[in-house]
Amino acid sequence: MHPAATPRVGITAVGSHLPARRITSQQLQDEIAATARLALPERMLEKATGIRTRHLAADDEYASTLATGAARRALAARGLHPGDVDLLLFASATRDVCEPATAHIVQAELGTRAHALDVSNACNSFLNGIDLARAMILAGRAHRALVVTGETPSRAMRRDPADTAALREGFAGYTFGDAGAAVVVEPVARGGILDVAAVTASEHWPAGGIPGGGSRHPRGDEFSYFRGGGKELRGIFEQIGPAALTALATRTGLTWDDYARVLVHQVTVPYLERFVELTGAPADRLVLTVPELGNIASATIGVQLDRIAPELKPGERVLMIGLGGGVSLMTIVWEAS
Repeated sequence: MHPAATPRVGITAVGSHLPARRITSQQLQDEIAATARLALPERMLEKATGIRTRHLAADDEYASTLATGAARRALAARGLHPGDVDLLLFASATRDVCEPATAHIVQAELGTRAHALDVSNACNSFLNGIDLARAMILAGRAHRALVVTGETPSRAMRRDPADTAALREGFAGYTFGDAGAAVVVEPVARGGILDVAAVTASEHWPAGGIPGGGSRHPRGDEFSYFRGGGKELRGIFEQIGPAALTALATRTGLTWDDYARVLVHQVTVPYLERFVELTGAPADRLVLTVPELGNIASATIGVQLDRIAPELKPGERVLMIGLGGGVSLMTIVWEAS
């Protein structure tokens, strides 16, 4: 096939959804201190993470709830009906239940009749879902995909640490907030997804995560909390990140100047500042979400994309950089059409 005739697939609509409940880091810290009977320095969480506030799902809100809310906004933005979608991917680190796939719960709420399945790869789940949707469209297995994520990582946050050692072990969990995001992926006449790449360092999979719910630890609350050191994960990303971005520039011929915006997964403000220092990414082209939303897992880049989508002009490029436990780093270059 002549290059000019090569099918293009792009993102044609975006939506996001935040739970109504919003709390400050100091309110969260006060709750933890009172429950665990720990004396904690004033504004310790905020000072350590740069996170001022975050949204938390209500008791009757689930991963599927947030994903469905975002999906409805994305469909409405494109003027689509549920029946216009023939592939639905729920791509998230969180799920409603172990079985069946949460995609079916979202589908039942939306009223779609698409091929529905889950995609899970920690905080890179949503980018992996976009990549899979693109691949299935190019393979002729789908025409229009709806990729959704709903993240409620706050429920893996330990609110009652037994002592300061337990607080320290689960500290990365105190960065979490909840959110949903969705995109429509389909063929486009110009622009679209220009490049996708991933780098994995799976030997580091024990560095952080939620060990419960699988065959290793099927039961027991002790395994339902996030465990792991943020510093260790950061060190791993610092090892693999620069080379991945150098390879991207070599492969595409694009530099930072060629991107209108840069969307990157955000864990804490110091983490993001270190990313800028290490990579030379233009800080003025980042979309800052972590101070007000916290670490919203795989929804991070979707929420950022929703915020900038109205201002993008055709032909402008966006670089998405995902970081996920396991460990993986993923990049997507997308050109607005």
